[in-house]
Amino acid sequence: MAQPEILAPAGGPEQLLAAVRCGADSVYLGTGAFNARRGAANFTFDQLSEAVRYCRTHGVKVYVTVNTLVLDGEMAALEETADKIAAAGADGVILQDMAALRLFAAKYPSLHRVASTQTAVHNVDGARFLQDAGFDSFVLARELSLGEMEKVCAAVTIPAEAFVHGAHCMCLSGACTLSAMLGGRSGNRGLCAQPCRLDWKCGNGEYVLSLKDMSLIKHIHALSDAGVSTLKIEGRMKRPEYVAAAVTACVNARAGRPYDEAALTAVFSRSGFTDGYLTGKRDKSMFGARTKEDVTEAEKVLPALAAQYRKETPRIPVDMAFTLTAEASRLTVTDGTHTVTADGPAPEAARTRPLEEARARESLSKTGGTQYYVNLFRADIARGLTLPASALNGLRRVALAELEAVRGQAPVPEAGPYAPAPPVRRDHPSPAPLWGRFCKAEQIVRSEALERIILPAAEVSEAVLARYGDKLTAELPAALFPSDEAAPEAALAALKAAGLREVWTDNVYGVELGRRLGLAVRGGFGLNILNRQALDFYAGQGLASATVSFELPLKKMAALDGALPWGLAAYGYLPLMRFRVCPVRVGPGCEKCGGRGALTDRRGVSFPVECGPGRRSSTLLNSVPLHMAGRSLPGDFRLLWFTGETPAQCGAVIEDFLLDRPSDGPRTGGLYYRELF
Repeated sequence: MAQPEILAPAGGPEQLLAAVRCGADSVYLGTGAFNARRGAANFTFDQLSEAVRYCRTHGVKVYVTVNTLVLDGEMAALEETADKIAAAGADGVILQDMAALRLFAAKYPSLHRVASTQTAVHNVDGARFLQDAGFDSFVLARELSLGEMEKVCAAVTIPAEAFVHGAHCMCLSGACTLSAMLGGRSGNRGLCAQPCRLDWKCGNGEYVLSLKDMSLIKHIHALSDAGVSTLKIEGRMKRPEYVAAAVTACVNARAGRPYDEAALTAVFSRSGFTDGYLTGKRDKSMFGARTKEDVTEAEKVLPALAAQYRKETPRIPVDMAFTLTAEASRLTVTDGTHTVTADGPAPEAARTRPLEEARARESLSKTGGTQYYVNLFRADIARGLTLPASALNGLRRVALAELEAVRGQAPVPEAGPYAPAPPVRRDHPSPAPLWGRFCKAEQIVRSEALERIILPAAEVSEAVLARYGDKLTAELPAALFPSDEAAPEAALAALKAAGLREVWTDNVYGVELGRRLGLAVRGGFGLNILNRQALDFYAGQGLASATVSFELPLKKMAALDGALPWGLAAYGYLPLMRFRVCPVRVGPGCEKCGGRGALTDRRGVSFPVECGPGRRSSTLLNSVPLHMAGRSLPGDFRLLWFTGETPAQCGAVIEDFLLDRPSDGPRTGGLYYRELF
């Protein structure tokens, strides 16, 4: 089995240097736009070309992050970015938005396409969907155990990456809108303000949304055995010394050598590390916040870590062949792929000491200060001749410079045809019909006023099906992990036999599952659709409809019309974060929660936590509901997203919308009237 690749973060040129010189096999970096770490130093396009050249000379691959959600008005800029990434010679791109996937797959199919962790792939069907959609590899969700990773890897033929060191988001990647809702800075757009790192409380627990950083470096061989082909280090916002420490640790661990965990902890940690997800020990020990002591410890190790990448590390073996005849001197150097030849001056007749192979080898092998070292050396030296050391050194410098030049040349892929379909203007009903999503069957009221009723699949019974018939749509869990996949599929198959016709999904796995079962699939706002190209992509995947992301401002929705009917959330305590390790469960405990726990922010505002099926996941909801009754809304339907409301409260909300009556209670317009940065 091939050893796994080490993929390092490069938030800027200095971090790139640290990653390459410490032994990374590949790096990932971002340009100014469309990358999920817009706050990092990042790279201009001129710097990107130079970074690619430098990395290619060192045998290191470059992946460019294009992993944010894109607005329709940004499509021209996205295509220009794609052109410049291709022109720079990058090896691949890391993507989240399906519009970006469509662009790169059509125009630059030879560029490797990686599905970002923001696509939230945490089960087998999710990985299968990405493979069928056209990705060449994907990043496994951080929340998986080792056994779950193995199961997912075995189910697909495209390679899988896994994070082995760095920050943990409390929320499932791609499912967090906390920063956007509370501060207008969208994590899905690369501007997360990290409000989760503030002091959120649950009971007596503090910092209950802050996890320790992960460190799975001691599990590298187990990850490789499980099928993980790339070991990814998080940290494009971190300093170069952090990159040096993490890459060096991974290189040593992969080689079976001990690594300096103390230096790793000192350079950056939140009171230590956790491997709780990988080992399945999802408990209080996973939580931690960065302290003053953590910051102080970092200062002690920075000089030693900086020294690790101050000089080039010889890592590229070359073979040299030196010839010396009466007429000329010549040095040929090859790295096994590229071969160059440098011609030097004619030799002199030796007066005392002719040039011998040992002395030629000694001079020509002095490759210090470069990334090369001499593997094999052979010489063919005519008798009685000599060449000064300065000439030998000049030959070496010229040959290695020529080798550097040819190694740094990046093939530029030829652009293929890319012509997205033009907008299709459709008339939307006014007012758009109401759809109701309920948490429990007993909440359902005013069913005659609803065009569609969405209910969690676990709440759907034959009696419920008989009562609501074709209006009923079964909602799939937003988070479904490999050990839980079999039971929902069997239950859905039974419900289909009883008359169920369609499912609702907030994750791409549901598209794969629904199609396999022959059920119509309706996409939820968790698919993060912000543009028409993504809508058209999902139309091509067979979806019956989609609810667009509630991060999308109303004035941006005018551009959405295309092949797929779409609607928007018009009411609800909207989901801000989705958890696998529930802060209520590890705090006060499930017995004190009753399925309706709460967290309190630093201002004392209470945010409800909704428990998922079987207590396997939970969701942080907004503190006040979105309520858009009385507002002019675009789209083909208006979704009312009920969570913990009583039947009477559900009925009152439906009545508000039927009468076009604005609420006089606490409410928010969400992000619909804000600029999306």
